[in-house]
Amino acid sequence: MVVKTEMEIALEALDRIATHEKECGERWLECILELKELRRATDNHAARWEKLSWLVVSSVFAGVLSVIVTHVG
Repeated sequence: MVVKTEMEIALEALDRIATHEKECGERWLECILELKELRRATDNHAARWEKLSWLVVSSVFAGVLSVIVTHVG
């Protein structure tokens, strides 16, 4: 049976911590990149829906205005 000293145990723990930190850093970078891509896609979709909403509002306004003009005039 091999008995490890406190120093060997501490160095092994530090190596494991360093490996874990490296893996977490890589995963965090992947998450950040994915979130940036989602933000870009969301902004693109929002711009499209904004254009569509202006079209709908303008059409409704024009329809209401035309009904008012035909009944009053």
